[in-house]
Formats: sequence, structure tokens, C-alpha cells
Amino acid sequence: MKVVIAPDKFKNSLTGEDFCNAVEAGFLAKNSGVEILKLPLADGGDGTIDVVNYYLKGSKVKLVVNNPFFEAVEASYLYAENTKTAFIEMAEASGVKLLKPKQFDCKNASTFGTGELIEDALNKGAKHIILGIGGSATNDCGVGMATALGYRFFNDNNQEVEPIGANLSEIKKICVLKAHPRLQTVKFSVACDVTNPLYGKNGAAYVYAAQKGATKQDIKMLDKGLQDFAKHLEATFKINVQSIEGAGAAGGMGIASKLFLKGELIPGIELIKNLADFNTKIAKADWIITGEGKLDTQTMSGKTIQGVLTSAKAKNIKVAAFCGAVDLSKNDINTMGITYVDAVIAKAKSLEDAMQNSYNYVREIAETFALSLFSSKTTRLK
Repeated sequence: MKVVIAPDKFKNSLTGEDFCNAVEAGFLAKNSGVEILKLPLADGGDGTIDVVNYYLKGSKVKLVVNNPFFEAVEASYLYAENTKTAFIEMAEASGVKLLKPKQFDCKNASTFGTGELIEDALNKGAKHIILGIGGSATNDCGVGMATALGYRFFNDNNQEVEPIGANLSEIKKICVLKAHPRLQTVKFSVACDVTNPLYGKNGAAYVYAAQKGATKQDIKMLDKGLQDFAKHLEATFKINVQSIEGAGAAGGMGIASKLFLKGELIPGIELIKNLADFNTKIAKADWIITGEGKLDTQTMSGKTIQGVLTSAKAKNIKVAAFCGAVDLSKNDINTMGITYVDAVIAKAKSLEDAMQNSYNYVREIAETFALSLFSSKTTRLK
């Protein structure tokens, strides 16, 4: 029997790798002959960097770059010399995590520091750069990032424009001649889990800018800036900007990644599955065991378990889900395509107990499940 273990983390409780180890221990306690393959996953959110490094086996590169307001900050990214692959999270240099809530002001924020991280990876010889664009503090349509990489943006007086969101309407010309030469040959994969267009009521400014410190007046100004700048992007790159799904992600970094970096926008879970060579490795598996902190209505909105189910269905592999808690009916779970489910909270004495002892409970769940398989009992929803 071949069993693939492919979970997300249990936030603040259990890493994906720890989950894999707990399930493996539970299975091997009941049958030492089972073939187990551990493939922890993530959907691009918190903890993704650890999962990425499970496969990249890279080292952390630290350097001082500009934060969203052009102040020095130490940021880091992963780099694997053997495969020339880098993993960069824009939140490291351009994220809200660097600021206190009272400092949020996306109209004056820039992605310049993210560009500096990319430049460093390019200069190291990276051939593939994976870019996560979640958690941004910006709405500059990536002009900061692009400026750090050699692109130039000019106003009517042929003067360079400071690369912040408030200045997008001032840009009248994009110069690509001095862009970093290696941008032509490096592959960029961009983790993008939203489908928002660049501008309009569903665009970057109207949907996300308020949570980054923008007032209603700021939002109108930023949206107009995105519309004005889009015209120059279309003239320069010969593309219908508003037709690109995800263009409005991270304050316009979606479209910026596609045009300035020639990147491919990919849902986070699919990007991680590609990195893990997931669809190849699960071949001939009898079961995939997955899990996340809470199985609920959000699970099928680009989360890890949805990605697992998509791959499993394509290869007719049964899926079991061991979760922290389950907030779905049996019918909903059946409709999703999950054959067996169990929850830590159903065994724990309290939420605190569940959080502190999740490893032991997941191992117990795995032992119970393994016993049902090896004793030839019918496996069903619990």
C-alpha cells in the first residue's frame, strides 16, 4: 500500500512537516510495510516559506533594502544554489508586517525593496524566481519594483517620477531600455490567489486599499492612477491590462509581475504542487492523507485541500482528511470528494489541549485510520 501525506499546517499548532511525521508514526505503528511519501503543502499564506524550503533545500539570504517608505530594513529570501532557484516574498520588503497599523499609507508606499530583493537574486545567477505577492502595504502597480530593476518612468517634463501609488497619474512614458538584462531569460512564477482586475470597483484600490490605510478620497485617486497608468502599460506592452485575471493583486503587483518580469500568475497551491512535483509523485497511491486547521466552506476557495482533491480526482485516488476541526456536513464532505475525515477537537479535552497536543492527536487519528484499513473494514465518513 502506498500512502501520500500532503497537509497544510495547523496554524499556531502543527507544521506541515510535523503533521507528516505524526501520520507516518501512526501508520508504522500498525503496519511497518506501508510505503509512505511525505509531501507537505501550502497555499501561499503564512508558513509557505518553510514548505518551499522543504523542496528547495536552500539557504536564507539576508540584505538591507528599502521598506515601503524608503527606509532601511533587513529582509531575506531563500536561494538554492544547486537549482539556481530563489523564493522571494514581497512582504519581506514591502509588506504590512513591517509597519504599525497607524503607519499604513499605501498611496505613499513603494515596492522598490521587493525589486531590490529580485535584483540580488538575479545577480546571484538565479534561473527561476518564485515570487509570493501576499501581504503587501502598497498600491503602486509595481513601479517601485520595476524602478529597482532598471525600468524608468517619466512625467510630461521628462523627469523621473518617484515610484509610489500617488504618482501613477503623472507617468506619461515607460522606458524599458535599461531594464536588468537577465529579466529576459529568468523564469518567474508568481503565487497569486485572487482574480481581481487592475482597476474599477473590483480592482486593487477599491477592494484592498482601505485595509492598507487609504481614505475614500485616496481610493478614488489611486483607482484613477491605475486607470491612467494602464494606458501606458497597454501602449508599451501591447496587452489589454484589464483582461488579465489577478492584475489587481497586491496593489497591481499582479500585472507588474506579468509585464515587467514576464511572470506567470499561478494559484499558490498549484505553484507549491509544481515545486513538489506532486502530480507525478502521487502516481499509484492508494490514499492521500491531507489536513488543515479547519475544514469549512473556505476550504474549496484555493486552499491546500482543494489542490489535493483536484490532483487526487484526476488519478482516482481516495482522500482522507485529518483536521483540527470540521465545520461541514457529511453531505458537503462527500460532495468535496473526501472519503474519510476525523478531527483533533473531537478527541481533545479543550481547544487549548487540541492546540498544545495536536501532534499526539493526529498520530492517534492516523493509528485508528490505519487499523481500519489493515483490518479490511469499510472506510467511511466518521
